[in-house]
Amino acid sequence: MSDQVPVTYEVVRGVAWLTIDRPEARNALSRAVRQGLWDGVRRFNDDDSAKVLVLTGAGDKAFCAGGDLKEMAEEGLEVPPPDFLPQFGRNIEVDKPTIAAVNGVAFAGGFLLAQMCDLCVAGESARFGVTEVKVGRGAPWAAPLPLLIGTRAAMEILLTGDPVDAVRAERVGLVNRVVPDADLRESVQVLAERIAANAPLSVAAAKKTVRLVAETSLSAAFEQAERLWEPVYTSRDAKEGPAAFRDKRAPEWKGC
Repeated sequence: MSDQVPVTYEVVRGVAWLTIDRPEARNALSRAVRQGLWDGVRRFNDDDSAKVLVLTGAGDKAFCAGGDLKEMAEEGLEVPPPDFLPQFGRNIEVDKPTIAAVNGVAFAGGFLLAQMCDLCVAGESARFGVTEVKVGRGAPWAAPLPLLIGTRAAMEILLTGDPVDAVRAERVGLVNRVVPDADLRESVQVLAERIAANAPLSVAAAKKTVRLVAETSLSAAFEQAERLWEPVYTSRDAKEGPAAFRDKRAPEWKGC
């Protein structure tokens, strides 16, 4: 591998693009890539200019093919440590919205990265697979998968290790939308900008609300949602939105 930085970070009109830039190895998760992902996610969390994070892979063959098996074999890796790579909502909190822009294969750890994002947009050539059963490895990170796509679909993906194409992934709910490969970046940028244009307090509360039922009972989720949204209702932005509508102008969000 060259001295090229394996993960890049770029902000385009309020959208942070975090790109695994190791196409010669199908963007596999080497130690350097994993560290680059940690650094990039932390940078996004601290970056007030970035409203939405897009995670993607360089090239047209792979979003991420998973762990670097050669490196893992050389190091004798058995059980990956909890901080092996960032997992949103598990070992690092990311309050702002995240989107996976999947080009090519998203296998094993690449599937994990696509699964953990709030939204997923796939190019037509995308394929998703939890291939661990084919190489004798594990996928404890797949615990949320049945909540995302249902138990039957999750069971088939996990037991067979066979990949599913973008159309099937959209059908079962893993993917929000499928677009032509050539349009992937532009389509995701447009989607991300639509989210970034919304009131930041409302966006953050909406993201947290979606997770409530997965983590608590429905009655508890309602109670927590009421507490979650109260400061949004009483914010300056809640007054700015109707005022902007009345005045026929774009709102000026303050995030407070």
